[in-house]
Amino acid sequence: MAYVDLNPIRAKIADTSENSVHTSVKKRIEKARKGEQPKQLYPFVGNPRKDMPDGLPFSLADYLALVDMTGRVIREDKRGAIDATTSPILERLNIDHQCWLELTTGLEKHFGGVVGRDTSLLRYKVCHHQQRVQGMGAAKRWLTQ
Repeated sequence: MAYVDLNPIRAKIADTSENSVHTSVKKRIEKARKGEQPKQLYPFVGNPRKDMPDGLPFSLADYLALVDMTGRVIREDKRGAIDATTSPILERLNIDHQCWLELTTGLEKHFGGVVGRDTSLLRYKVCHHQQRVQGMGAAKRWLTQ
């Protein structure tokens, strides 16, 4: 996956993953900014465990970091790389490391059955005829941009 997601950078068509076009990493970043996962792509479900749901066995943040670090490696057989002076991807996406850690390790504590930005939770509430949705405070605190 990372090899394919880095093709636009290696070909010097894009300078960062979030600026690449027609890649799964860009789709994942765009959806993650809305607190969602793309339906057409296999989901990230976290670290491997006994009762693991179907999906990729690591987190989106870990995958983004892997792509970002790999993209910084300068290879003589490739034209492009992510510039070494470019800030790390979580920083570029305005994701605070401490908030990200709190959010991802305490998901069940902060949210109910759904997770997302406050606007997404409001849409869910309306579509599912709910009085209220657990996690609105956490969404406003951690997932606003």
